[in-house]
Amino acid sequence: MSESVVPPPSATQGDTQQPETFKRSIGLVSNFSLGFTYLSPGAGVLSIFALGLATAGPPSIWWFPIVAAGQLLVALVFGEVVSQYPITGGIYPWARRLWGRRYAWMAAWIYMAALAVTITALVQFAIPFLANLFRIELTPGSGLAIGLGLLAVAFLLNSTGTKTLAMVARIGFYCELIGVVALGLYLLLFQRKNSFGVLFDSMGIAADSSYLWAFMLAALVGLWQFYGFEACGDVAEEVKNPERRIPLAMILTIVVGLVAAFIAYAGFLLAAPNLADIVAGNVADPIPEIVRGSTGDLGMNLLLVVAATIFLSAALSQQAALSRLLFSFARDGMLPGSRWLSKLHEEVGGSGAVPRNAMVVACIAPMLITVWLYFKPDSVVAVTAFAVLGIYVCFQMVVLAALRQRIKGWRPAGPWTLGPFGLVINVLALIYGVAAMVLLAVPGDPSLGFVDRWIVLIGLAVVLVLGGGYMLIARPSGSSDAPEGDAIEVADRIRRASEPTVAE
Repeated sequence: MSESVVPPPSATQGDTQQPETFKRSIGLVSNFSLGFTYLSPGAGVLSIFALGLATAGPPSIWWFPIVAAGQLLVALVFGEVVSQYPITGGIYPWARRLWGRRYAWMAAWIYMAALAVTITALVQFAIPFLANLFRIELTPGSGLAIGLGLLAVAFLLNSTGTKTLAMVARIGFYCELIGVVALGLYLLLFQRKNSFGVLFDSMGIAADSSYLWAFMLAALVGLWQFYGFEACGDVAEEVKNPERRIPLAMILTIVVGLVAAFIAYAGFLLAAPNLADIVAGNVADPIPEIVRGSTGDLGMNLLLVVAATIFLSAALSQQAALSRLLFSFARDGMLPGSRWLSKLHEEVGGSGAVPRNAMVVACIAPMLITVWLYFKPDSVVAVTAFAVLGIYVCFQMVVLAALRQRIKGWRPAGPWTLGPFGLVINVLALIYGVAAMVLLAVPGDPSLGFVDRWIVLIGLAVVLVLGGGYMLIARPSGSSDAPEGDAIEVADRIRRASEPTVAE
């Protein structure tokens, strides 16, 4: 049974210029499933396995717990913020309420670009699996058609409403657990061909130089995997009891995602009969070969079905997150065409509403980048790194804004708080985030040209210049009267409202 949205007035007043018509139909399990399928350990492992082993060998697996620990710190900070501000849109409204509208505008602009590129990168990794599943010869043209088709299907499902989103997220969640984690366990227990000691063996990577450098370059294995938990907060106004459930859902997303990713990666790695060839980069698509060698054609076909479901679910969740961000941004009049983008349409069945116009943009933007990659197929890894760097920049803008408010005296007033540990965790989250961004920005192969080596930072600079230029010229924030920088004030109001009234 769904509930009508009635956001706490102290937290949301002024964030909307129209009556809310979202329905609170998402429970804890569905909210966790949404974040989990966005983070998608299955899709992450299937996407990054070959690259991780070729870059740093089997020890690349240890980036999973390293990054998960750092991202857990970030999730704890986000949990306090969303508990006080359970508002649709995630990064944008959080940055606005913690700092200001111009700061939030840049955070949202970077996040929108990074999220559109993230969806595109996910689709690129999905294409080989979908081509295998449908027995399509993989050519540049067929790959483009498959990618555009996946984005279109995700849009059609998303546009039907929140219930479809929640249902597909749950299906994707079960496919992750049953199809990927169970397969990883099976390979570990019954098809293991390599000892556990190989997890600490570089297998000749960087034999003539420092292995530490190779290991640091493999950070993308973990950094690509552990974001998406913030999607739990992107749909805050559609979640039941969001102040308590969203922080828990974000934490569960990271913890369960870590267990799932580690088991799957280790299972494929330890069951590989030709591990040395994979590490040497001689096997372009190792996972299907590993599964076929261990379970036969039936197991291989089942993996392809599971992979297709996982990639579709992840694309659906990411499109939903981008559309909610666009809607939240436009609702405050901060984008060209804001009135059109912020329009809500009745979902199929008439039980609620969806931002269908924002969904159109959330579908078309990745389609355009997919077409661009058709002409620049060697840019997939750079595109992936840019997507991750952009997301991490936005995360740290929220973490920094939260720390700034704490220094000014903010004590989070939502029902979910870190208490006296909040400041320490906030500082550690910021330190971790800066280190992660440095790793993502470090240039790769020195034999590449200047542009190719620095393409990630160049891409970020282009996004910053375009966004900053538009903000200065068009002044979109000047037309918005939505609340900003009011974390301390709102926290005080919430505390006063919760104080018992003494009868005279």
